Amino acid sequence: MSIFLKSGRVKSEWADYNGHMNLAFYIHLFDTAWETLLEKFNIGEESAIKQKRTTFAVESHTTYDKELKVGDEVDMNLLFIDHDKKRIVYKLEMKHKLEQYLASTTEVCSLYVDLAARKVIEFEDDKKKLIEKFIDANKNNFNSGKLTLIDKLKK
Repeated sequence: MSIFLKSGRVKSEWADYNGHMNLAFYIHLFDTAWETLLEKFNIGEESAIKQKRTTFAVESHTTYDKELKVGDEVDMNLLFIDHDKKRIVYKLEMKHKLEQYLASTTEVCSLYVDLAARKVIEFEDDKKKLIEKFIDANKNNFNSGKLTLIDKLKK
């Protein structure tokens, strides 16, 4: 199970000399999909601009399971999300829209940061509640599979 976040299409300028999408653009597509949740939790671009608080990715693990070529359309889905007082760990998948094959996955650990101080801080209660409400409402849709970063939350 998963939660649909966003669709995307491989652009010609994203192709490398191997004739498929360059790895940097897998990360780009995943990042734009993740941004939809950051906005939902009030910790995305608007929060960074107005409140000077947002998240920084500090660790990630990405798989490249099957190549994508120019024009391919993909869906980005959330497989798993968890958090503690300062971190969010999540896993996303990228699936070919028509053929439904798994193209890529990424697992990321992000820290909540005060941009003015450039320091890791704890989530405010209202933001923590938004994250917890989303996790609780969607926990039956998560399919975590093998997670490598989640152990960081348990320490």
